[in-house]
Amino acid sequence: MRQIQEDCKDHDNLETLRLDLPHNARSPFNRTRLGTVALGGIAFQRHPVPLELSGVRELHHGLFKRLAPLVTHQARAQQFMDYMTVYFLLQDPERVGYTEGSRLKRCKVDYQRILRGWLFNPDGREAAVLKGWVASRFGLLARYHGGALDDYEGAAYQHFLHMQSAGLYNTNALESQLDILYTYCQYELAQRLFGQSHWLLYRGVNAIDEHDVVARGKGGKAVVLLNNLNSFSEDRERAEEFGDYIMEVQVPLPKVLFYHGLLPGAFKGEGEVMVIGGYYVVNLATY
Repeated sequence: MRQIQEDCKDHDNLETLRLDLPHNARSPFNRTRLGTVALGGIAFQRHPVPLELSGVRELHHGLFKRLAPLVTHQARAQQFMDYMTVYFLLQDPERVGYTEGSRLKRCKVDYQRILRGWLFNPDGREAAVLKGWVASRFGLLARYHGGALDDYEGAAYQHFLHMQSAGLYNTNALESQLDILYTYCQYELAQRLFGQSHWLLYRGVNAIDEHDVVARGKGGKAVVLLNNLNSFSEDRERAEEFGDYIMEVQVPLPKVLFYHGLLPGAFKGEGEVMVIGGYYVVNLATY
């Protein structure tokens, strides 16, 4: 992180910068048809293309066939949640191997519980599972989780791996549940924001110099390397509650994993949007 900041320079046109993701921010493997360097770059932010996780839509074509005739968001959300309950036997844990009286009662850990864990604590165990899922599906590695993850032998990184493995242990195809959640989110965004390629979102941050600001431009513009998963808000006033600076970003829709209204009635909160990371051109402002 410090090396990135030391290389920070002023630029007239940030959108034309050619930046490679640092090696500790990317994996050579992901489950999309786009390379990780391209997926995490500025060019993708400017000109996004749809992202599909290999095989997910084909395997779950029945879900999207059921969604197609439904005209309301509420009806589609209910269909999605019902499908998840039936497909993963979420109300019948014994059929997926749960033993009554077992010491570790993990049968109720599903996609909704993982999302609630993130909303409660983005440095907790459930958040570690989500960041690990982003790394495996999109090739973007976590850079922060309760501390910088720049030393693979350091305590912070080892703790992150422990939390991630503990969060997945003895669960019911949890990563596959997240695969379908992302795919459904993309389907629903295409309905909600029809014809749009981006969503204007906001993030409140403190101590901006501690973030990976790699270049600065005019009028408060900057290029920032975000963590592989981040909380944003669609409400600027809400974002102002979380920092001295406001990061205003045009987020490509393919990089939205979840937003608060996706599953009506399932979550409490105000305008939370979970955004996959990489390089972003942002507007930085104080208030």
